[in-house]
This record gives sequence, C-alpha cells and structure tokens, in this order.
Amino acid sequence: MKISYNWLKQFLQIDWEPIKTGELLTDLGLEVEGIETKESLKGSLKGIVVGEVLTCVKHPNADKLKVTTVDLGDGKPVQIVCGAPNVDVGQKVPVATIGTVLYDDKGEGFKIKKGKIRGEESHGMICAEDELGLGKGHEGILVLDKELKTGTPAAQVFKIETDYVFEIGLTPNRSDAMSHFGVARDLRAGLIQKDINKELISPSVSDFHVDERTLRFDVEVDNKDLVPRYCGIAITDITVKDSPEWIQNRLKSIGITPKNNIVDITNYVLHELGQPLHAFDAQKIKGNKIIVTTLKEGTKFTTLDDVERTLSADDVMICDADKTPLCIGGVFGGINSGVTENTTSIFLESAYFNPVSVRKTAKRHALNTDASFRFERGIDINMTEYALKRAALLIEEYAGGKLASDVSDFYPIKIEDFQVFLSYDNVYRLIGQEIPKDTIKNILASLEIKINSETEGGLGLTIPSYRTDVQREADIIEEILRVYGYNNIKFSHKLNTSISFDSNKETKVENIVANQLSALGFNETMANSLTKADYVKLTENINEEANVAMLNPLSNDLGVLRQSLLFSGLESISYNLNRKNNSLKFYEFGKTYHKYNNKYQEDKHLTLFVTGNRTKGSWNVNSAVSDFFYLKGIITSILSRLGIDNAKNSPVKNDIFSEGISLGLGKIKLVEFGVVKRVILKEFGIKQEVLFADFNWDNILKFSNKKNIKVAELLKFPAVKRDLALLIDSKTEFKELYNLAFQSERKLLKEVDLFDVYEGDKLPKGKKSYAVSFVLQDEKKTLEDKQIDKIMQKLQQSFEKNLDAVLR
Repeated sequence: MKISYNWLKQFLQIDWEPIKTGELLTDLGLEVEGIETKESLKGSLKGIVVGEVLTCVKHPNADKLKVTTVDLGDGKPVQIVCGAPNVDVGQKVPVATIGTVLYDDKGEGFKIKKGKIRGEESHGMICAEDELGLGKGHEGILVLDKELKTGTPAAQVFKIETDYVFEIGLTPNRSDAMSHFGVARDLRAGLIQKDINKELISPSVSDFHVDERTLRFDVEVDNKDLVPRYCGIAITDITVKDSPEWIQNRLKSIGITPKNNIVDITNYVLHELGQPLHAFDAQKIKGNKIIVTTLKEGTKFTTLDDVERTLSADDVMICDADKTPLCIGGVFGGINSGVTENTTSIFLESAYFNPVSVRKTAKRHALNTDASFRFERGIDINMTEYALKRAALLIEEYAGGKLASDVSDFYPIKIEDFQVFLSYDNVYRLIGQEIPKDTIKNILASLEIKINSETEGGLGLTIPSYRTDVQREADIIEEILRVYGYNNIKFSHKLNTSISFDSNKETKVENIVANQLSALGFNETMANSLTKADYVKLTENINEEANVAMLNPLSNDLGVLRQSLLFSGLESISYNLNRKNNSLKFYEFGKTYHKYNNKYQEDKHLTLFVTGNRTKGSWNVNSAVSDFFYLKGIITSILSRLGIDNAKNSPVKNDIFSEGISLGLGKIKLVEFGVVKRVILKEFGIKQEVLFADFNWDNILKFSNKKNIKVAELLKFPAVKRDLALLIDSKTEFKELYNLAFQSERKLLKEVDLFDVYEGDKLPKGKKSYAVSFVLQDEKKTLEDKQIDKIMQKLQQSFEKNLDAVLR
C-alpha cells in the first residue's frame, strides 16, 4: 500500500524527515518496505529562480541574439545571451542558473554551463515554457508576473511538489490503516509517546447542505446480513472534466492515473478515508430506484473492463427498478452504468458490504480492486455517511454539482462498539515488564479507546468500530505494546532453556531411518500437502471421489489434498532436472489424505525417489546408473535396520510402475517399489528413468515396535537357487509369472525373484526378456539334482504353456 507523505501532512502538521517517519511507522507495526521520492515535475525546477531583465541590447555578432543583464536577487547581476524575440527590459523571467539540469519531454536532462555564444559570455538561460516542462509553448521566453520578488525559486511560483511515498506492507488485520487518515491516526499515537502532541485534522463536512430536492432515488436492500449499511445521494448539473491539479498530484503520487473529476474524487476519498465509493450515471438507472440484491445463478454481466462475467447466486448486485445489474457490490462497476463525459447527474453510493461475501465474490471472478481490498478486510461502518458527504462536497466544488436529494441511509441494525475489560496483571504478564498505569491510559486514549470504568485491577474499555481486529484483551495488550515500543522492553542477555527428551517411539524410528538415508546420500524433501486435482487421472489406483477438496483454493494447482506423495516428488525431480541436477536421491515423510463414505482418513508414508547415477562422477570412480536392484538394496537395508528381516516378495498391484514388486508380511503390505511408468514421467517433462518406493509407515511402525521375538530352529538342509532367462510377451507382468510358479510347485518353491529385465531392438518386436531366480528348499532332506531338474523342467513347461515363454 502506497502512502504519500504530503497527503499525511494534511491530517498531521509535522515536519519530520521521511526516513525518521518511516522508522516510527515501522515500530508501530505499519512496516515501511521502501521510501520513494516523487516529483510533480521532473527536476522540480531546482536551480531556476525569478530574474529581472535590467538591460537588453542586440548581440554584436548575431542578428537574432540579444545580450541581457539579469538580476537574480543576490545583488550580482549576470550576463545572459538570449535568442527569444520577446525578451525586454523590466520583465520578470524564469532563469536557469549555472549547474541547473533541464529535462526534455522524454525525461532526458542537460546541464546549464557557463559558456560563450558568438564571443559573448552567458551565465545561465532565460527559459521558455516548454524548456521548463510547464507546457509546449516555444514562441518566446515565459514572462512572469511583475509583482514576483526577484530571486524567488520557480518551484514556489508554480507550486511544484516534491513528495515522499511510503510503501507499507500492511498486514490483513490492520483494516483501520488502509487510508491516509488511518495511517495518520496511528502516527499520531506514536508521536504522543515521543511527547509530540499534534492535532489530528479531519476533513470538514459542516458545509453539507441540500438546497433543492429535484432528483430522488429509492433504495431497497434485500439482505441486511450481506449489506448492513447502504447510503446514497443524487447530484445534478455536474460537468465531467479534468480534476484539479492538486487531486491529480495526490493520485499520481500513489500510482493512480487520473481519469476525470468524478472518478478521481471517488478514488481520492477512498485513499483519504478508506471508504470505497461508486458513482452511477443517474440517467442509466431505470425507475429511479436502487435495488441491492442477488440474481439468478448464471446471469451474465459485463464489467468496466469490458469482460462478460457469469454471476453466482451469492454475488451482491446493485440493480435498478427492473433488476438490471449495474455493479457487482463492493467489487467492480458495470460498463453500462459508469460515468462518461456526457454524464450530467449521478447517484453516488457509499456502503458497507459483508467482508466474507466480498472476498468470495472477488475470488470467484478473479478481481482484486482497491474497493474489494478494503471491503473484504472490514472497513469502518460509521465512516460510510461521512465519506459520502465528503465526496459530495468535492463534486459540488470541482464539478459544479448540485446536491439534489437527502442522503438515503439504510442502516437497520446499528453495530455497537465492542466492550472489553483489561487486567493490569495480564498486561504485565504478557509484555514481561511493568508499564506505568498512566502510560497505559495515555496510549489507550491516543488510540481512541475509551475508558468507561477503572478499578484497582484493570480498566473497562470501549473499542471504536473501525478497530475490527481488536476484540479480546490480548489484542488490546498488543496495541499497548506496539505503541509503547517493542524496543523499549528490557530483556535479559541470559538465555534459559531446558533439555527436552523425546520419548516418542515413532519419532525415534523416523530419526533412525532418516539418518540412514542421509548417510546413503539422500536429501529430505517436504512438499506441500495441497496439489492438483488432475493428478488422479494419471493412475487408476487413486479415486477422484476420494479427493479432499479445498472450499476456497488459492489456485487450481492447490485445489485438493494429496492422495499420493508420488506427484509432489516428481515435481521436485523435474525442477532439479531442468536445472542440470541430473543425479538425485530424495526421501520424504508425509501424509496422504482420503475421503471414504464422507469420512476422512490420513495415512503416514515414507517415499524414496532415485534417478540418475548412484554417486557423483570422479576421475578414479566409474559412474554407475541407479537401477531397480540398487533401490531394492536400500529398501532391504532399511527394513533390516528396523528388525524386519522376513518380508516376502509379491507382485505389485499399483499401476504407476512399469516394473515393480511389493514387500510385506502375510497380507500386510510394507512397501511397494519399482520403475515409474514413462507415461507418468512424460506429464512432468522427465525423460530419464525414475525409481520410486512407497512405505506404508503406519504398518512399518507396527512391526518395528514389536518386542516379541520368535525363535525357530535353523534349517539343517541347504536351499538351492536356480535361474531362468525367459523371452516373454511385453504385456506379460511379473505377477503372472510369480503366481504361475507357485501354482506349479507349492511344496518346495520358497522364493521367486525378478533380477533383470531387458527390452531392446535385439529382441523380436513385442517381446522382453525376464531373468528370474527360484529358491528351492526341503526342510527334511537335501535336494538332489534329479529332483531339482524335475521341478525346474515343470516350471519351464508351465511358463511355455501358459505364457508362451521361450527359454533364452
């Protein structure tokens, strides 16, 4: 938010350095993020003074030049060569002295230097209108009023302003400071603490008077909860033209482009008092009636920016007698009802709209206006009529308007000021220091907080309506502290702390795994729990109906809570790959969120992401690409570290993997891992292979925390391992081969493991190669070769018959 220092001085007559004022505003909680110098005219006519021409003779060496002697008011007349045809003795003229910088219409400057023109010395320059930037005239020099005192700075003559603009980072709770008057009110409270007691000057509306009631508008408000207060007045005989220069300068200083006197005055009052206003062309309001209501869902309405918008049934609309929409209440005007150069009468609106309603409407239509910015934070409802009168008087003065009606004021339920009791003990306790009671009362008085009653233990207070953020005792204590000054609170240089001991077993297990992964070169990531709703379309394992949607999302990219940690991790992978960081190892502890049968469920997960090389390349180390078995080794080591050594392989049922397996205990799944499908990676612009593992952390904790130890006799007879390299159809999944193997040999087959997959141009089209290991073991005797060969032959035949597999 931009605040003009010169504008502030209309309310507080202070003459502090801008930097010093900015520091005080920051101490008060209105953080000044920067101070910018603004000039109403480039260069502010610095170095240009009023001079009087004493002599004027023809240049001896040039027909069109004259040699003049000019008094600059310092008692030392100077000689200036001038080429203007209208220069003459006795004139008062603007003179650019030596060292002055003049600027052209492009903002480029040139410096006035001492020199010789055709052999005659010249010590300055008598200026024309365009050379000063005051107009376009160049027929001759600018001749000034003879009554002006010689030596007067030209900036005073032409009322050139140099202003300082504060860029304030306003927090959402400080709706009371969304105007120059509000900032001045806060600044005054801070000055009082420095023993500088300045009067807060507010604009007078005592001259408000209706002479003729010639134009009346009836006001009807359908919903007092959405529009607690609505004021309006009719003004006739206006002339739409440029606004006065002083209003234009005020608006320009804070970055607003002037348009015409009516629009500029409503903008001026908005930034002066914090009350948004809107002017309607009275001739475009049918039936001389204003109806504040809501319209049917889907109604079309074209706003001032010439965009047709589809209205919601919850949008507050300002309509005429035919319920034709004229304006989106509190947000944006309509293109067909605004003030134009042909407007001669207006209906001026000043209202208080429900902050929540305005916020939802502005968000719904992606509109962020100066009006909605203030309404949605909560303006002062008691400022509504006052601001209307202030603007009406300005329109009467600068647009020739006549007040043609009394003020219509719909205000059925008056909002009372809030009552709070303040305990001195709580003040001392929260601030951490005892502040004198008189100081507390002075601060409250400077903030316009009234003291209704006083006891030994505290104060009964009335909070003004414009302080919508002060509703509790703690809020008042915060107000006292910020005005008293955080820097005035004493603190000890000794830091006292206690050693915390976390006995939470879940945290211990998490730290064990995190330390192990970090030691293996992994980096921990923490992604946003909010994600895109469209990600559910990338896999059938996630149900769109299970999405937990945000009622008021910040954007489409943050519309739902994530059902999987995969996609946020791939976003991180993509971000790093796009910045040439190609070898990555990430892990994340996080939650997924689901909605099942109108009930919400949260699950804890640990995910791993691996892509690129295992280690950073070096002159004495060959780079090895991370593969499926590298990831499997890491997963096995994690489970082993947690005492889970008996997890069994099973085919993965998750369609995010092109190849993958699941590890579990019985029917309880512990982790799924594998190679992410290319079609998913393509959505994130990832072209290299990415390995992904998803631990069900809740299940991991169940088994890692078990203290029961089962003892079993070691098997006396050795296990036998055999491998098969099979050429199979590319659509065949490992789980089919896995299930078929155990169906063929239920007694002696203990494990089936996939240890290599090959797909390439050396294989027939539509084929891939699986290298599969089989572990056989008999608990009662040693297996013989004949028995082993018979089992392997049976497995091979089963694969050939059911999967069209061929032994390579």
